[in-house]
Amino acid sequence: MAVDQTNALLQVRGITVRFGGITALDNVSFNLPKDKVCGLIGPNGAGKTTLFNCLSRLYDYQEGDLLFDGQSITKTPVHEMANTGIGRTFQNLAMFKTMSVQENIMVGAHSKSKTGFLGGMWPTSKTRSEETDLKKRADQLIDRLKLTDVAKRPVGDLPFGFQKRVEFARALASQPRLLLLDEPAAGLNHEELSDLADLIKQVRDEMGITVLLVEHHMSLVMSVSDWIVALNFGRKIAEGTPEQIQKHPEVIRAYLGGA
Repeated sequence: MAVDQTNALLQVRGITVRFGGITALDNVSFNLPKDKVCGLIGPNGAGKTTLFNCLSRLYDYQEGDLLFDGQSITKTPVHEMANTGIGRTFQNLAMFKTMSVQENIMVGAHSKSKTGFLGGMWPTSKTRSEETDLKKRADQLIDRLKLTDVAKRPVGDLPFGFQKRVEFARALASQPRLLLLDEPAAGLNHEELSDLADLIKQVRDEMGITVLLVEHHMSLVMSVSDWIVALNFGRKIAEGTPEQIQKHPEVIRAYLGGA
């Protein structure tokens, strides 16, 4: 069973990536349904992050195409990706550690800014108004992600779990239609995992954002995902609902080495 392309926000069509003589992704195809959470799973080395880097246009692919809302993004430059409606977090945090929580989130919002370099050097009433709007958007996310008490603190002074939440908010600040979450549960404790699951569902249900999630924490993936795609050795081995994936013999074999 697969997602009908008429209901797909993202279409991955036969993506193949080679690094020298190594095939990292081998003819991978699937459709990502609109307004859903899709989990992308597989053992280490399965090709999950490689696919994410293709979706972010950090990697080129030798074969295939990526369609976002029916339009190919294969030739879209990296610096234009945020404007297409795709946001992303990364495995390794890349915060501006001496800047405040609010300022870091505003950096994400600036991808929607109309102010150019000269406008930033010599502010006008228009640029000041836009800056006020960006700050308002950041403050709304600060409130939504429960960061109000630390909004003015430097990100580098905060515990790891708070920093992950700031990165999440920064990705949301670009107002994406598709949010790519790259191992968001890494390093989180049990309570933080529960908060993350609630946040992912909130993004889907209240903000109407489609989510593609790469994660090794299987209980989190199964609890938040509407649809799951499984990779192994660069190939798609299964896709379906969480219930279907948990029973799929190829997925069981990939993780456990046998039936």
